[in-house]
Amino acid sequence: MRTRSNRFCKASRDRGFTLIEVMIAVGIVAILAAIALPSYQQYVARGKLAEATAALAGQRVKMEQYYQDNRTYTGACAAGTVAPLPTGEHFDYACNIPVGGQSYTITATAKVNSGVDGFQFSIDQSNTRRTVAVPAGWQLPAGNCWVQRKNGTC
Repeated sequence: MRTRSNRFCKASRDRGFTLIEVMIAVGIVAILAAIALPSYQQYVARGKLAEATAALAGQRVKMEQYYQDNRTYTGACAAGTVAPLPTGEHFDYACNIPVGGQSYTITATAKVNSGVDGFQFSIDQSNTRRTVAVPAGWQLPAGNCWVQRKNGTC
């Protein structure tokens, strides 16, 4: 006949996980994290790149509006005009208008420590969209477009 104390002792031995079971679970989580983290970081970077491409495309429309009003790009990109330079969280923007005012190039350069360091995009009056620079590990696209993925696709 069993005593009451033996029954409680046996039940307490059966509870919980063994060390090897915990180590296997930790190993599985680590493998999943090693796979998911780089994909997530690329996803976040692509989201930040959208800031620059959207701002450049919008600025081009504003530049054309300025040109229709003034028949020159000279003076555009200034505060108080219909085409002031955009501002952004992850990119700095610059406007280059050569002498004569019949062309322009607007450049978006990634800010330092923004998570997209090394990227530089541009657009001009003929709607040529160029990826000027990419960080190490990324490929420049073959054509005139703004890179969206690490392999150089647009």
